Amino acid sequence: MSFPRYPHYKESGVEWLGEVPEGWEVLPLKKTCHVFPSNVDKKSYDDEVNINLCNYTDVYYNEIIVAGMDFMAATATADQIAKFTLRAGDTIITKDSESADDIAIAAYVPEDMPGIVCGYHLSMIRPTPGFCGAFIKRLFDSRYAKARFQVLANGLTRMGLGQYALDNIKFAFPPANEQQTIAAFLDRETAKIDALVAEQENLIALLKEKRQAVISHAVTKGLDPTVPMKDSGIEWLGEMPAHWEVKRLKQVSPQITVGIVIEPSKYYVDEGIPALRSLNVGKKGEILEDNLVFISEEGHDLNSKSKLSTGDLVAVRSGQPGTTSVVSEKFDGCNCIDLIIIRKPNIGSEFFLYWFLGSDAALIQFVMGSGGAIQQHFNVGAAVNLVVPWPNESDQNEIVAFLDTETAKVDTLTAEAQRAIDLLKERRSALISAAVTGKIDVRGYDAELPHH
Repeated sequence: MSFPRYPHYKESGVEWLGEVPEGWEVLPLKKTCHVFPSNVDKKSYDDEVNINLCNYTDVYYNEIIVAGMDFMAATATADQIAKFTLRAGDTIITKDSESADDIAIAAYVPEDMPGIVCGYHLSMIRPTPGFCGAFIKRLFDSRYAKARFQVLANGLTRMGLGQYALDNIKFAFPPANEQQTIAAFLDRETAKIDALVAEQENLIALLKEKRQAVISHAVTKGLDPTVPMKDSGIEWLGEMPAHWEVKRLKQVSPQITVGIVIEPSKYYVDEGIPALRSLNVGKKGEILEDNLVFISEEGHDLNSKSKLSTGDLVAVRSGQPGTTSVVSEKFDGCNCIDLIIIRKPNIGSEFFLYWFLGSDAALIQFVMGSGGAIQQHFNVGAAVNLVVPWPNESDQNEIVAFLDTETAKVDTLTAEAQRAIDLLKERRSALISAAVTGKIDVRGYDAELPHH
């Protein structure tokens, strides 16, 4: 869908804004809104009133703030409650962040919310009469606002927007009824785009499930549905092909050890031997070269037990335990830090072992017994006793070839879906930016929706 431009434009007087439609007024934010940072922290005090706190993450992860969200319990003074209780038409923005990219992320408040108070590290943007809160929220969503706020944010380790910068940023404002029209139009059109994004996200989730199911079935049941089966003797594994064996990982690999654990940084140098860390173990088995560190020749020799050879496997210990990569020829002779090292199998395929370690049958063994939560630290003791269904070498090679092909198909579809999401989000951003700066005229597409 293409949209017309306004019949007449004028210079805005603001370089980054350029031309704006005639009849629009360029104003600093303080002339249109009350702008005030919150000072309500997360702590609770006995001499204050119990409230629910709208905090940083509520704003960062949500377009709108509504009743029923999981707000944090806190307390506030009577004065704070009077000033910072959320009202219909408010826009709440992130005032501070570790990155300038995350400054001034905005969420809109469509209804009065008694008992819900704006928390620390946030600022409230409350429109004065004649200005539409929903339009103002969209101003903060625009590329122009994001670019300006990135420039205006200051700080070194933590970025923040000062009151002066917020008060004096200039926006172009159409007449009040046109603000409402633009806001209503953007509500409707972004909802359509968001629905398409959600469809693609659901597709990616289904593809991820399918990928995992294909892997898990292949490495535990094989590829031939007519082959005789036997009871594996392990409840969670069930039946497996009759000619397969059940082995422990220590029976498959000649050595299972761990990379450098004690003060690895003391060996760091600018140029030297590459040392893999968990950051270098990709989710799809690839070794990622970004964020590589290097250790000295001396450190490499002192830690010879963790030298890697082609065909070895390295597995993440913490965070996403069990995530595994196969060491390629390119990284033959490098070292590793705080990774489980599974030496190339004596018999069979390291690539079959790689696929197995990403299967449900392996993941279930990383799970802690009673709690059911993923074990946060995968250690050598757990690794050596990992139960592995072990086909003959011919079956392993067939399974590896099959999984290479089938997962590549799924990965291609996933990448296409992700590209569609990226394009939709790009269109969403462009549409908002064009509408709120008057680059397109949407008055003929009016859809009356309630706005404050």
